Amino acid sequence: MIEIRHLKKEYPSATPLRDVNTDIRDGDVIAVIGPSGTGKSTLLRCINLLETPTSGSIRIDGEEILDPACDVNLIRRKLGMVFQSFNLFGHLTAIENIMKPQMDLLGRSKQEAYDRAVELLRRVGLVQSALKYPDELSGGQKQRVAIARALCMDPGIILFDEPTSALDPAMIGEVQAVIRDLARAGKTMMIVTHEMSFARSISNRVFYMDNGEIYEDGTPEQIFTNPQRELTRRFIYKLKVLEIEIEEASFDVPGAYSQIADYCARNQIPPKTAMRIRLVFEELVQQILFPRPGEISLRFRAEYSEADESAAIIVEFSGEPFDPETDETRLPLTMIRNAAIDIRSETGRDGTRNNRICMRIRS
Repeated sequence: MIEIRHLKKEYPSATPLRDVNTDIRDGDVIAVIGPSGTGKSTLLRCINLLETPTSGSIRIDGEEILDPACDVNLIRRKLGMVFQSFNLFGHLTAIENIMKPQMDLLGRSKQEAYDRAVELLRRVGLVQSALKYPDELSGGQKQRVAIARALCMDPGIILFDEPTSALDPAMIGEVQAVIRDLARAGKTMMIVTHEMSFARSISNRVFYMDNGEIYEDGTPEQIFTNPQRELTRRFIYKLKVLEIEIEEASFDVPGAYSQIADYCARNQIPPKTAMRIRLVFEELVQQILFPRPGEISLRFRAEYSEADESAAIIVEFSGEPFDPETDETRLPLTMIRNAAIDIRSETGRDGTRNNRICMRIRS
């Protein structure tokens, strides 16, 4: 069991970890996903004490590993680490790379280390390459040797830092197959990965990291099918989002159209879809909602999914409710209905922007 509380890691120019809190249970296979630069690798390196956290607590089997009195080498024996760059000793053969840490850190005899290394090479499908040096192995074979080396210490948990990111596509599958075998055997693992299908299939928990924290923690089904929080949803569905805020009567209309044009061009949104996004803004926001009497408080949000090349619009506004599907028929409404489908209106309770209109743009 690993307990992490209020973990923070701060550098002079960045703070990748602001407040990380979680428990890792025996047998968990945790996929750690999220945008680049959100602290995923830093979290693994802090757990393994390759980085010293700025503050917070990490307890492994009840022992506080950030305590200066803690035996770091003893803790590291409980934690296997597999890096994206393999980190094998180039002057040692594959089997020697697996024997060396056993003899140096565990005090095993040469024969004991050899027998265990052969067993692990067989497990990762490389016993026939035992006497080859790293430069004689493919990238996938090097990573499998690195996994065997991590296993030779009999760790309670293995930390994988993007184990397939440095591999050619043809070699990714062989490494993933070894990791799947470990998962089936009940090995506790944390895997930082950008391979979403692999993350979904291998894990029983998924951490989505953002804003220097574990932003959402859930089952693969929840995270990949029904994410509960906004940034998770944007990441999973590969959403490109544009938000335009209107808080006063003299808002910059030409500037808003420029934002829409830049957003569509930057994200290579198809011309017809881009035209319909602009049309909905013009007819719903500028022609219908904005001119209504009363205080202005409105947010226009466009979402474009790279995953399926679809677009949606959500408009949140204060004041009296308005439903484009049931309100009086007039030209702007007709144009909106021609540009969008699945239009629905939600009326909220008292408060700012208590109403929403949601729609999908026709493809």
